[in-house]
Amino acid sequence: MMSFQYSIPSIFKSISRFRIILFIFFIGFKAVNAQEVIPTYSDYLTDNLYLIHPSMAGASNYDQIRLTGRTQWFDVDNAPNLQTLTYNSRVTDRIGLGGIAFRDENGNYSKTGIYGTFAYHLMFSRSSADLNQLSFGISGGLIQHRLDTSGFSQFDPLLGENDTDIFANMDLGISYYVRDFYFHFAAKNILSVSRELFYSDAVPSNMRKYLFSAGYVFSFNQNDPWSFEPSVLFQAREATNEMAIDANLKAYYDLEFGMFWAGLSYRNSFEASEFTAQGEEVQRQQLRYITPFAGVNYKKFVFGYTFSYQVNSLVLSNSGFHQITLGYNFGESRERYDCKCPAINN
Repeated sequence: MMSFQYSIPSIFKSISRFRIILFIFFIGFKAVNAQEVIPTYSDYLTDNLYLIHPSMAGASNYDQIRLTGRTQWFDVDNAPNLQTLTYNSRVTDRIGLGGIAFRDENGNYSKTGIYGTFAYHLMFSRSSADLNQLSFGISGGLIQHRLDTSGFSQFDPLLGENDTDIFANMDLGISYYVRDFYFHFAAKNILSVSRELFYSDAVPSNMRKYLFSAGYVFSFNQNDPWSFEPSVLFQAREATNEMAIDANLKAYYDLEFGMFWAGLSYRNSFEASEFTAQGEEVQRQQLRYITPFAGVNYKKFVFGYTFSYQVNSLVLSNSGFHQITLGYNFGESRERYDCKCPAINN
């Protein structure tokens, strides 16, 4: 992957404010929005697995609807923000369907899109005494990228003449649940698409990204209201060889009206960017941030809050990233399994 070397004062003198924000955002996050359709944050930890894993459409014993809103850097104008709306349900014993609508904004740049999902679930369980389910999912969507150039004072050749483009893409996924263990794999944005919004070298046609996650839910005894879920999520981008891993721990507490849950996630990238500041020696910086989260399931309603704090030395703001998840479980409840598996026994 390309490393960046720069002098902060010289950049601030030679490029526009729009490019400054984009440059620092790219350095600080490494996960450039243009390189993926829906960014992978930590919302999958707040009872929203279907958002990143198409194989989870209809996997729960209830139908689900989830609404998320994410805002970054409250003290920065036109900071990135993301909204998603997801729905998924089991329409037959083996078939699940789902849909996603989203809008992702970053200054003058925005993405909107819709996805539809088909999932197929193979049940190997002989009774409700155990859970043994293998699921496959495929999603297809249409995405519009748009650049608002109405406030630009002059033409910028780096951005090109086109301010919008529409393209299609697909995701594939596999999930496997065996009692309290689970594994997920997803291949995101598997189609290579030609782009016309920016100068061709700025936005790669290959946006493929691979996700693998695994976890285990356990309690110390059968009647213990507490249960704990350690898990990991590994992600890799094909075009840039960028890789990152999440280490997560989530705790659940059973209540008369539902469940309280909370946890902590730590994300770390495997590569670093190089930079210099005011004549200092070259330094290296990796993407690192810590995400505490908490929520409650009140009967069929779900509320979750997530806060992410970036621990890098070079950041655009220290105000962090805030995300709220609202959800509702509906429809006729399917048979519950005798396991600590909250993603299935919703």
